[in-house]
Amino acid sequence: MIGRPIVTQARSLDSMERTDNTVLESLKAQGLRVTPQRYAVYANLLGRTDHPTVDQLMTDLNQEFPISSQATVYNSLRTLLDVGLVREVLLEEGVSRYDANTEPHHHFQCQSCGAIEDIPWDTFPALDISQLRSGLVPERYEVTVLGQCDRCSSPG
Repeated sequence: MIGRPIVTQARSLDSMERTDNTVLESLKAQGLRVTPQRYAVYANLLGRTDHPTVDQLMTDLNQEFPISSQATVYNSLRTLLDVGLVREVLLEEGVSRYDANTEPHHHFQCQSCGAIEDIPWDTFPALDISQLRSGLVPERYEVTVLGQCDRCSSPG
C-alpha cells in the first residue's frame, strides 16, 4: 500500500510531461513561437472537452496564470485557429466556443444545462452531400444533436 501512491504520483508526473511535450511539439511543428500565453491556452484546451468560451478560458487561466487578459486569450486563440491546432465551435448564436479536438466529430448539446459533448464521427452514417442542388459546393459538415443530457433527463 505504501508503494502505490508513489506509482500513481509517477504516472501523474509522466502524464504531465507527455502533455507538456505534446503542447511544445505541436506549437513548434506549426512554426509558432512558444509563448507562455499560447502554451497556457493550448494546454488548457487539450485538457478539457467542454468547449469553453473565451470567458471560461480566462477564468481558468487566471487561476493558474494571472496575467491573461481577454486580448491575450483572443490573440492566442486566433493564432491557434489559424494553424489548425484548435477549432471554433458555433452551436449558439453569438457564442464562440473552442475545441482542441480538430478531428472530424459531431456534437450533442443539452438544451437544459448547455453541456456540450463530442460525438464520434462514425456514430452516424455518412450524408450523401452529392444530393445538394446544383451550384452548392460543400466543404464539410457536422451534425449537432439537441436534447437533454443524462444529468438533466434523469428524475430526481
